[in-house]
Amino acid sequence: MENTATYLGLIPLLPLAGALVTGLLHMLTCRRKPLPELFYGVVGCIGPLLAFFFALVLFFHLKGMPAEERFLSHIPYTWFAVGDLRVDMGFLADPLSSLMLLFVTFIGSLIHIYSIGYMAGDENFGKFFSYLNLFLGSMLILVLGNGPVVMFVGWEGVGLCSYLLISFYSKERENVLAGNKAFIVNRIGDFGFVLGVSLLFWAIGAGGFDYLALQANAGSLTPGVGIAVCLLLFLGACGKSAQIPLYVWLPDAMAGPTPVSALIHAATMVTAGVYMVARFSFLYVQFPVAGSVVAWVGILTALLAAIFGLFQRDIKKILAYSTVSQLGYMFAGVGVAAYSAGIFHVFTHAFFKALLFLGAGAVIYALHHQQDIWKMGGLKEKMPKTYWTMLIGALALAGCPPLSGFFSKDEILFSALAHGHIGIWLVGVVVAALTAYYTFRMIFVVFHGQPRDQHAWEQAKDAPAVMTWPLLILAFGAFFVGFLNLPGLFGGGLRVSHWLAPSLVESHPHVGLGVELLAVFAGVAAFVVGITLAYRKFGKGATEPEYRGFARFAYHKFYVDELYNALFVQPYKAFGGVISRILEPKVTDLPVRLSTWLYRWAGNAFKVLQVGYVRVYALYMVIGLSLMSLILSQSIN
Repeated sequence: MENTATYLGLIPLLPLAGALVTGLLHMLTCRRKPLPELFYGVVGCIGPLLAFFFALVLFFHLKGMPAEERFLSHIPYTWFAVGDLRVDMGFLADPLSSLMLLFVTFIGSLIHIYSIGYMAGDENFGKFFSYLNLFLGSMLILVLGNGPVVMFVGWEGVGLCSYLLISFYSKERENVLAGNKAFIVNRIGDFGFVLGVSLLFWAIGAGGFDYLALQANAGSLTPGVGIAVCLLLFLGACGKSAQIPLYVWLPDAMAGPTPVSALIHAATMVTAGVYMVARFSFLYVQFPVAGSVVAWVGILTALLAAIFGLFQRDIKKILAYSTVSQLGYMFAGVGVAAYSAGIFHVFTHAFFKALLFLGAGAVIYALHHQQDIWKMGGLKEKMPKTYWTMLIGALALAGCPPLSGFFSKDEILFSALAHGHIGIWLVGVVVAALTAYYTFRMIFVVFHGQPRDQHAWEQAKDAPAVMTWPLLILAFGAFFVGFLNLPGLFGGGLRVSHWLAPSLVESHPHVGLGVELLAVFAGVAAFVVGITLAYRKFGKGATEPEYRGFARFAYHKFYVDELYNALFVQPYKAFGGVISRILEPKVTDLPVRLSTWLYRWAGNAFKVLQVGYVRVYALYMVIGLSLMSLILSQSIN
């Protein structure tokens, strides 16, 4: 057991070591003869692949233990201690973190391999892999942290890496602004996270600062303090996982290379908020009012993002709004106390969303970085491998039975219905229909109909094998991983939910067969309605529509970015300008002017003595020697 526990420290350390090695090599060789790209690619992939291997070892070790004992802890050292306060740099492995480790390292490894082909020829190839490794290592610290303080290290790490990778193509101003936007918006959420953790520690921190100690003492929280802690933590989750009102950064995150988009949306940053809420299930289940807020914010975010997704023309932004919407489903799940359902959707979503983003990357790669779907068309016959794998991903996202998205999304909707959240269930069904519509709008416009750019169509072909094989593996997962958590209605035993049970505090209400059938029927009907409408409008070819009225309003995303700019950005800039004009001459410039005055005064004082005559300087020397002789004689006596 001790040997297995040491793997906990190795799992995040391996990609972090890869980040250090590739980063240093890039710095040392970028101005000389650069190292071969394959070398950087291999070194960059070793850390994630080894981390996945150790995650597998850890998972099977936990699987061999009794369910109530599936907890492993490893504390390499004490991070800091002040008086009675002691915080360890510790790692915790349990069923929840082990499941997260598996898909984060597995999908992260596939994205690294895919990047070898996608980033070929980039002048900063080595730097890209360094950032990618650092991103994955930060996420693993977040997942494995044994308490909120260690989690926050990884939390901030993924925030930093998102900035570095979103603005990776920094020669273009828009990309830098997108990175700034992601960084700043996330700092707002992080402020809520820090306040929530601080309030929690103030209330019950005397008993310990790791999750197990906090859970043991959570019963001492008063309702007011407990609800405040839950809502502040959820504000942090809204930043990382792009929920209302802090969702605006994620669509702009598409400025980075496509593998970055896949990593952010499928395996790392945006899943952190859902994971955090599930990790604090012992708090949210104790204060259901906070859980209801989480659920409603989640499902309304899902609806809003789905509406935006209906009208986007950038293939990556369609998928980005899809991610925001699916994250809303996940928060709806954890908000109604169906934590295992929410985490299972995180798990399945990682496969089909990584598949869709990497498939979109293959299309962009083939069309020389064209991302406008209305300049594509007819690519099915030119890129068959990309088409069929993306079709599987689209069917999974749209909730087609028996693909993975059907089981995980419908488990959330069923849980909402079973817990009596009828409104959340109804909105969720509408969102399911919208999801099927905009997903297959993308598929039909991109791959069916006539080519809209004949020259680009003639040159298009499937990506190299290093990019295609990850698509095939992810397509297999997107199709089959849903069977890991089959409900009893389909002859399964909710294996993933039972695996997660020791880590989560949740209840599974017993409902009649009619409720289960209603949930399944509504989910399938939503899928059929959505895909049928999409086929009728786009299935046989379509021209770009001219948006008017509500469609135009939604195409411009309800002008939320413009509203935020008017309400927050511009007033803040104006206030900063006023403060700068007031304080700069009196505060910022004062030390500079004071030091200048002191140097001038000292110079003028010494200038009196500098007359330029040798005899005067000889006199100074005589006086100086006389004074030194006097001082020495006095000290001897």
